[in-house]
Amino acid sequence: MRTSTVRRVGLAVAVAAALTSVGACGGSEDGSTSKARGKDAGSGVVKTDAIAALLDVQKKTGAASSAKVEGTMTVGSAMSMKQSGALDWSDGVSGSMEITYTGGAMADTMKKSGGNGTMQARYFKDGYAADMGEAMAQQTGGKRWISYSYEDLAALGGASGAAMKDQMQNTTPDQGVKSLLASGDVKEVGKEQVRGVRTTHYSGTVDVAELTAKTSKLDADQLAALKKQLNDAGITTETVDIWVDENDLLVKKSERGQMKTGELNTTMFYSDYGTKVSVQRPPAGETIGFKELFQQQQGATAGAS
Repeated sequence: MRTSTVRRVGLAVAVAAALTSVGACGGSEDGSTSKARGKDAGSGVVKTDAIAALLDVQKKTGAASSAKVEGTMTVGSAMSMKQSGALDWSDGVSGSMEITYTGGAMADTMKKSGGNGTMQARYFKDGYAADMGEAMAQQTGGKRWISYSYEDLAALGGASGAAMKDQMQNTTPDQGVKSLLASGDVKEVGKEQVRGVRTTHYSGTVDVAELTAKTSKLDADQLAALKKQLNDAGITTETVDIWVDENDLLVKKSERGQMKTGELNTTMFYSDYGTKVSVQRPPAGETIGFKELFQQQQGATAGAS
């Protein structure tokens, strides 16, 4: 694996694993429901019965603490992937996901690096780790796992990295519900079957930059920089759809938007709420921190072709 490829894989995996956990849109508790509660029901945009129903969904899904998760994601021409696993959000986000790259530049990079396109990501309160397999281990003295702290993630992408760090540390499956409540544009679509489960379908449109400003802990300079990054990427709004069952638990979430490089599309399914989630940190002898890896690769650049 060439030095430049190692760096590209490390960076791309950081973003991919982060996006998988986040499930795209997110936000903190503060402010997400207050706007929805105060919305004038006579405006014709948001119906109070939909708001009341979603407030119950938000509360019960958040309190469920854990679930099995499965889904797909497409990020323009950069990557498409599928993932499955289980996450716990009782104290931060923890768990593990199996991620398979099915197309895009990321899948090509993984193949060139000697990988098979599949990796495991493990999530912890302070960061996450990705198993890159034997191809990576051969380049790093047997260290097949790359670990990323959330502080490293924030440093990687400037304002967007800071926003992703904030979301990953606060995001739970009920964030899609909170996003709809914060949007002021939620409506009930109707009753539908999702994988054999009777559900109610809700939909709305979210202004990504506006939602981030309302729900994140970013300062004014970070928000301004993030808005510029979003504009440069062509990201403005997302359509968020959720499906909830008769127990007021989230069953499915879909987010769709458009970028200059193509479509942003995420679909996630949630089941087996309350499932036990146990995750262990990978062996220290098989793990290298991303910052250390990056510094090593930078030092080796002069000798790499």
